[in-house]
Amino acid sequence: MELFLVLAIFLLAAGGLALGLAFGRDPVQTSCGGVAKCGKACEICPNRIAAREGEA
Repeated sequence: MELFLVLAIFLLAAGGLALGLAFGRDPVQTSCGGVAKCGKACEICPNRIAAREGEA
């Protein structure tokens, strides 16, 4: 029974994302904007820069 409940929740979530795309909303973005930032998200991502500075 729990399996069907989990499956229903995942299907509702995926369906909601699909409806958003179908009605012209922007695709889901990562916390840093992903590839939407000129394709250089990894170089300019503040999380990655902070992690690099913490390593040094």
